[in-house]
Amino acid sequence: MTDRIPLKRALISVSDKAGLVDFARALADRGVDLLSTGGTAQSLRDAGLAVRDVADLTGFPEMMDGRVKTLHPKVHGGLLSLRDKADHVAAMDEHGIEAIDLLVVNLYPFEATVAKGAAYADCVENIDIGGPAMIRAAAKNHGFVATIVDVEDYAALLAELDAQDGATTLAFRQRMAQAAYARTAAYDAAVSGWMAGAIGEETPRRRAFAGTLAQSLRYGENPHQAAAFYTDGSNRPGVATARQWQGKELSYNNINDTDAAFELVAEFDRSTPAVAIIKHANPCGVALGASFAEAYGRAFDCDRTSAFGGIIALNGTLDEATARAITEIFTEVVIAPDATDAAREVFAAKKNLRLLTTGGLPDPRAGGLTFRQVAGGFLVQGRDNGHVAREALQVVTRRQPSDAELEDLMFAWTVAKHVKSNAIVYAKDRATVGIGAGQMSRVDSTRIGRRKSEDMAEALGLTAPLTEGAAVASDAFFPFADGIEALAAAGARAVIQPGGSMRDAEVIAAADRLGLPLTVVTTGTRRLERALEDLLQ
Repeated sequence: MTDRIPLKRALISVSDKAGLVDFARALADRGVDLLSTGGTAQSLRDAGLAVRDVADLTGFPEMMDGRVKTLHPKVHGGLLSLRDKADHVAAMDEHGIEAIDLLVVNLYPFEATVAKGAAYADCVENIDIGGPAMIRAAAKNHGFVATIVDVEDYAALLAELDAQDGATTLAFRQRMAQAAYARTAAYDAAVSGWMAGAIGEETPRRRAFAGTLAQSLRYGENPHQAAAFYTDGSNRPGVATARQWQGKELSYNNINDTDAAFELVAEFDRSTPAVAIIKHANPCGVALGASFAEAYGRAFDCDRTSAFGGIIALNGTLDEATARAITEIFTEVVIAPDATDAAREVFAAKKNLRLLTTGGLPDPRAGGLTFRQVAGGFLVQGRDNGHVAREALQVVTRRQPSDAELEDLMFAWTVAKHVKSNAIVYAKDRATVGIGAGQMSRVDSTRIGRRKSEDMAEALGLTAPLTEGAAVASDAFFPFADGIEALAAAGARAVIQPGGSMRDAEVIAAADRLGLPLTVVTTGTRRLERALEDLLQ
């Protein structure tokens, strides 16, 4: 392969016209001949640039609503020809094929069309054919052709030409070829993913995912792991869409925990201030309040020790009073839809605290996919967008929960969705008072939540832990009565669980014996385990 290739002729065909005229003029000023198509050619002519239509090159007009314009040997021959092979050069001479040294293409806006909720036919029309074909051809022939697919790389190409006296180096062309193939792969992933959803194919034979680099990270979950953050183009409000106002760059663990915190607070109606404090992707305190300052204080009082160095999320605008309360301890990240100027001024004195604002909240009921890698493949599932209404609850014990107890049960159930299983959440007056997470035994989670509450009671000078009189949510059924007995020993007043154990009758009997109302979710909702069976069968 030849290292330096002088740039003499460029083919430019772009949907995104940002920076187009200045870029093309810079090429023309460097003596590059410009070829183009349709709207791109017109934009260049309107700017006073000399440009030749691809139709003049091929001898064929654009046809079939523009579907056929670049699929021609004179285009692909110019992109694919090996200029150091005699038979390729002879074929070019025989058929009047001109070498193309640079291809600049960005594709039809398929992803944006889908994001707007366009009709099926409109989405199909925005599937680019000629663009990906040219990109793949030019990238394959990177020994001779440079390929630019992102507006962000215009400046890099011009800098390369300046540094190389009007030529491109093989190293540069290789980098651009890799970016080009990544772009076509992402495009095809978007098309195939959309089509699977459009035709109701939940488990297609092949599934592709793609992302765009948002940030190279210092390291991953541990210091010896390389890591990066990629966005998927979905624009779901959260870390990927947030503006960072201050503080050092986010780490891998920061991003993971911040996402968990923001998804949790989004579960609650924005009319009621909600605050979640997260540590290692698990909540250590969640509360609602009349104000964000009150909600934060109540969330903080669930587990003050774990809150140190945590992530805090709000479901509304961060205000000055709440910001001042947050700065009383070390906090890694605060994320909210917005923040007042006064709140940002409070945080400005805390250089290590990162403040993120997103402009909105993610929709907890929206669909989508989540995936994780395992050895030899990856697991894909629908986003956990389940929502349980009171009508979906069934009380299976003699004692009925009060309205206040039901409210706390619903609150605890919502939080439990975001706690690693086995999950136990104690709640009182719409605030968590004890959380047990990630244990192999549900009874252990029950005991940990109780112990956390006992420790906080001692720290706060209370005469009894707040688990006394609390409502409790379990993310899956109690397989034995010992879990209910442990909750009763902690002073719980009501319990919500999915049910579905072979020993449900034993569990219900224990709840009756202990005077605990046991409420069961009857919608088939489970958190990580098998679907609910009808308790009455």
